[in-house]
Amino acid sequence: MRARTAIVCSVADQGVTALTNILVLVAAARLSTVSDFARFSAVYLVFSVLLGASGAYTGQPLVLRRGESDGTRGACRSAVAFTLLAATALGGLLAVVCLLVPGDTARALMMLGLVLPAVLGQDATRYAFATLRLPHLALAGDVLRLVCVLGSLAAQPYGAGAARLITVWGLSALPALLLSAVLLHRRTAGAPPLLRAQFRRGHLGRRFVLEFGVGNATSQLSVLGLGAVGNPLVVGALRGATTLFGPLNVLYTSATSFGPPLLGRLGSRRRQVRAAAGLGAVLAATAALWATALALLPDAAGRELLGDTWPTAASLLPATGSQYAAMAVATCGLLALRMLDPRTTLSIQVVFSLAAVGFLAGGYALGGVTGAAWGLCLGSVCKAVATWTRVLRLRGGRPEARKTLSGSAVRSGS
Repeated sequence: MRARTAIVCSVADQGVTALTNILVLVAAARLSTVSDFARFSAVYLVFSVLLGASGAYTGQPLVLRRGESDGTRGACRSAVAFTLLAATALGGLLAVVCLLVPGDTARALMMLGLVLPAVLGQDATRYAFATLRLPHLALAGDVLRLVCVLGSLAAQPYGAGAARLITVWGLSALPALLLSAVLLHRRTAGAPPLLRAQFRRGHLGRRFVLEFGVGNATSQLSVLGLGAVGNPLVVGALRGATTLFGPLNVLYTSATSFGPPLLGRLGSRRRQVRAAAGLGAVLAATAALWATALALLPDAAGRELLGDTWPTAASLLPATGSQYAAMAVATCGLLALRMLDPRTTLSIQVVFSLAAVGFLAGGYALGGVTGAAWGLCLGSVCKAVATWTRVLRLRGGRPEARKTLSGSAVRSGS
């Protein structure tokens, strides 16, 4: 497959996956009452954390492999098999524990445990196809999943509980999982499995899980914590607002995925930093325009998107829009740092992810849900300032020092 075609398929696959997640939340919001959507959002948030951790442990180390040897094909088979086994064990434990806990949220979590192997297994095949340089096969599986999940949710009546929606959503991943498994088996038949590699000392997945935990899961779990100790409706409100900005997540993911090789062609570090800054400005302006467009939506159109959750989500648009504009600047700052010195990103992720949790909690204490949204925005602003301050400090270093730093960082990571 030509490089240009592979890039188009990869971007399209990310878009389909993001669109699936967005439409699932939109469909759930339209089918649920405010309280039921809050429960669904809380459970879906747990799934998002598990999905990110699974991808960090098995998927990200897998895509670093090069070539199409039997070892690579065996690693792809092993990553999918390991994900299925780990998801079955973890999902079974979650289901048993929640079976003993009363409440609608516990029942929804129990159903998540039962469908966890299907949804995590299907996601693991996407990494395998990417490693084998077959992104069109990943795209085929994700398109099938999109069709199945939308068809399944569209058949549900209004007022369906969170447990029912989680079950339908999870089972709708089975056709895509089966198709992907058949296609992967044809491409990797005969390759020896390498399951022991998932447990060996120094496995890169452990480092990547740590980076995911401090950079992504912390803020999501903090939102879930606010719902547990405060008002459960805060989860649905914040998730409803961020759902509206889902298309921007696709742009941010594409920037971080394809940005480094493109910036590397520019040669000088000054040109690379300028390009990253220009991209950040474009993405921030896009976030502002998107927030403005959402704010101008008629109330009837907003309710078509999020149902009863729309009024609360609409009130958070100024804060969430500002947060996504700051996230654009921070994302491109981290992109520039990866080109200058990749060792500097982890410390920034740790410090400002924890700071965002503090701002979230403080904002909620001072101003409720709206204060929590502005707290998340403040955390993103501080992260953006810190990343670009570090970029400006590193930009003045010698090119030889930059090469030494980047090379040693890559070797230490592997």
